[in-house]
Amino acid sequence: MFLLLTSACQPSCPMMARSFRVCDSPLLTGFLLRQIWARAARRSTEHAGRSYSTKPARLPRMEYQDAVCTLNTLQTNANYLELVKRERGQPQMQLEAMRLFLQRTGLRVEDLDQLNIIHVTGTKGKGSTCAFSEHILRNCGLRTGFYSSPHLVQVRERIRINGQPISKELFTKYFWQVYNRLDETKDAHYGSMPAYFRFLTILAFHVFLQEKVDLALIEVGIGGAYDCTNIIKKPWVCGVSSLGVDHTSILGDTIEKIAWQKGGIFKPGVPAFTVKQPENPMKVLAERAQEIGCHLQVCPDLEQYESDKQHLQLGLAGGHQRSNATLALQLCRSWLQRWGRHEAFLSLPKTELLSSHWPALAPAFQPSPAMVTGLRDTKWHGRSQTIRNGPISYFVDGAHTTRSMLACVRWFREAVAEQERTAEGPVVRVLLFNATGERDSAALLKLLVPCQFDFAVFCPNIPETVSSSNAGELQRQISGDG
Repeated sequence: MFLLLTSACQPSCPMMARSFRVCDSPLLTGFLLRQIWARAARRSTEHAGRSYSTKPARLPRMEYQDAVCTLNTLQTNANYLELVKRERGQPQMQLEAMRLFLQRTGLRVEDLDQLNIIHVTGTKGKGSTCAFSEHILRNCGLRTGFYSSPHLVQVRERIRINGQPISKELFTKYFWQVYNRLDETKDAHYGSMPAYFRFLTILAFHVFLQEKVDLALIEVGIGGAYDCTNIIKKPWVCGVSSLGVDHTSILGDTIEKIAWQKGGIFKPGVPAFTVKQPENPMKVLAERAQEIGCHLQVCPDLEQYESDKQHLQLGLAGGHQRSNATLALQLCRSWLQRWGRHEAFLSLPKTELLSSHWPALAPAFQPSPAMVTGLRDTKWHGRSQTIRNGPISYFVDGAHTTRSMLACVRWFREAVAEQERTAEGPVVRVLLFNATGERDSAALLKLLVPCQFDFAVFCPNIPETVSSSNAGELQRQISGDG
């Protein structure tokens, strides 16, 4: 029996790597011909004295893979991080640029208010918190939108409706609508096009508005204050998951500086919740909330929602998911109360005491049946996930900070111990490890020593051509559908 821990420092190892597909020659040739044709058609229109149209250009039929190849020309994740670093001296320019890109696609920032947004930031757990929240609210009969990053196999995983990645057909349709509007207007804006993540954020807003979701869960990309998702003016509720030290060249080299960035998503008069944080970053969050005029509350421990008759089960493995679950419960209750659902929440007595310097403790309550089943049935692939394939068990996680790696080790050792008790014959433990960017791989690897691996395989960051059919098969394996 083989046990493999695939540890990926975001974006991740082979199964979790950003799908940067390199076009082969015929596909690239076709793509370039279409671009030349589009440019010629646009020039002809300009000469006829017509202003640019917000309608998509009439091009030859575009396939999903054409859209992916074009998207990848808008920069890789590494290039985007470098762009953010260069703009760090003028952070407000990032948000102003994002607003201008949004306007060029035919949307105003005020249009985003229609999405009834839940905005979530944090160093670790923000994606899991959104996944819990999405499943709960979908269980309440709501049509949900969910924007997250990074993706595991295919880019359309980042934009979900009712828990499912949008189809290739929908992705292709909306991609070309948004891309063509930006391309039509770039000559008047010094040839500027949004970078990869900015483009996908704009695309997600378009999809959710066009598909008329009841609400959108928006996961912050990096930081908060100057993240491109923070053009949102009026979210319904904001959340902050566990804080740690990451992206220091962009967010700052201390957890207090990082907390200041994360608190930047708070909005005047908008309720916000945070999980318990270390003393100093919690103080920074409280000060940010007070400055902005936001009512910030601290989530109680998950056991405060439980009783002798009701023990909450989580669909995501690992003890660290309990703080994500309590944050999700508070976000959902706050959102549902504004939506008009008041009857389902019986407040429970407070039994916790917080530091006098902390914000107020949010009340625990009796979760509704939709909340209980939502927490239990949530799936979020690539996070503390076990995939079994014959005699091989893959343990997949995207830990990339000290705290998240320690949580990964605890989960892995518990999960492996349970499997090894029933294994027939000898067991071999193999580590598949990948790290990207500025992370200290040696320091992270030291944390994995207690896992007692027999072998280790280190995966380089090399883009490869991945066919659509192979990507689909990998998607099914990760989802457990294959």
